[in-house]
Amino acid sequence: MTYVLWTVQVLLALLFLFAGGMKLVMPIEEMTKQMPMPGLFLRFIGVCELLGGLGLVLPGLLRIRPGLTPLAAAGLVIIMIGATALTLAIGPVATALIPLVVGLLAAFVAYGRWRLAPHRGSSLPWARCRFRAPPDD
Repeated sequence: MTYVLWTVQVLLALLFLFAGGMKLVMPIEEMTKQMPMPGLFLRFIGVCELLGGLGLVLPGLLRIRPGLTPLAAAGLVIIMIGATALTLAIGPVATALIPLVVGLLAAFVAYGRWRLAPHRGSSLPWARCRFRAPPDD
């Protein structure tokens, strides 16, 4: 299960890094021609997708705060719910299948990293030691 989750995580991360990056570098006029939404909101979505894509892989690779991976995936599920609803509102049903499938894959990662095969704790030495208060004198 770990290999399947890592494969899906990397593929989703590449997808969201590309999509988010494009929303950040494209001119706002070009984006608003394709999607009837405010340009600054599209930039915000781009930042969220970029951070979500990084959140899918970096916590597991660096073993720093690995519990952030299912949270990043859950945030991307919310974005994909909105993308599916918007695509259904302005286009044919067949084109809404793409964000729906991406959202389902993100939901699979969220559930998989939360319940099925969660990342183990931090690899940082100071994260494993527990703080102990000095004894009372």
